[in-house]
Amino acid sequence: MDKDISNLTTEQWSNVLVEALPYFKAWCGKVVVVKYGGNAMLNEELKQAVMEDIVLLNTIGIKVVLVHGGGPEINNMLDRVGKKSTFIDGLRYTDEETMEIVTMVLTGKLNKDIVGILSQKGGKAVGLSGIDSGLLIAKKTEKDLGYVGDIVSVNPEIITSLLDRGFIPVISTVAGGVQGDFSRYNINADTAAAKIAVALKAEKFVQLTNVPGVLRNIDDPSSLIKRIERTALGSLKATGIIAGGMIPKIDCCMTALEGGVPRTHIIDGRVPHSLLIEMFSDRGIGTMIY
Repeated sequence: MDKDISNLTTEQWSNVLVEALPYFKAWCGKVVVVKYGGNAMLNEELKQAVMEDIVLLNTIGIKVVLVHGGGPEINNMLDRVGKKSTFIDGLRYTDEETMEIVTMVLTGKLNKDIVGILSQKGGKAVGLSGIDSGLLIAKKTEKDLGYVGDIVSVNPEIITSLLDRGFIPVISTVAGGVQGDFSRYNINADTAAAKIAVALKAEKFVQLTNVPGVLRNIDDPSSLIKRIERTALGSLKATGIIAGGMIPKIDCCMTALEGGVPRTHIIDGRVPHSLLIEMFSDRGIGTMIY
């Protein structure tokens, strides 16, 4: 147990629980989509903490959907088979052989690893891919990236069916093709998670990342911007505060917001139990875009 937590007094413990209680009530029955990746996925201790958070949320009646990527694991497998990873504008070029490996790693290994951990911790989890029940339908992206796709539609029926029965859907982002296209497509997990949140009319969309959130000064963690109204994003991009790898994360938040999701969050997956801190405390963690 974390030293700071273990040394809390009885009064401090009670204050934590009392502070959390209104949030328990407010979020019960609501849909929350979590995109899981980054260091929280690679570090075993952090992985266990994320899974504990997910099971707790599910146990108190929050409908959690977990969408995961797996870039580092895919890279490792490609290295093992002697295949070089190629990236164009930050996106993986996915030829037919690479697509087979992507499918194997995402749907066959990582997805089932996550489901297994959730089950061991007392959760009821079911692994899905975008191919199952036509959950994600995609077409080949306009850039020449091989079997990389853009989502055409999200069919959330299988997710809602599982949520209504108390299960935790765990989704890997391999998609099927449109009518008459029997190809499989590699889909950016952040984008897929945002569009799934929209399709489910989720109350909250959370991205677990490797950064504290949006910083005014990238070298100063204390410059974290805790709340950003959607209308302010343009000026933050123009001034360079939102730049580099933060831009696609913000764009995914915009996709969710424009689709009707009220709150989106970028939080630090390197902090143990960051998801619980965000969900159940007044101070929250990371950056909320609303």
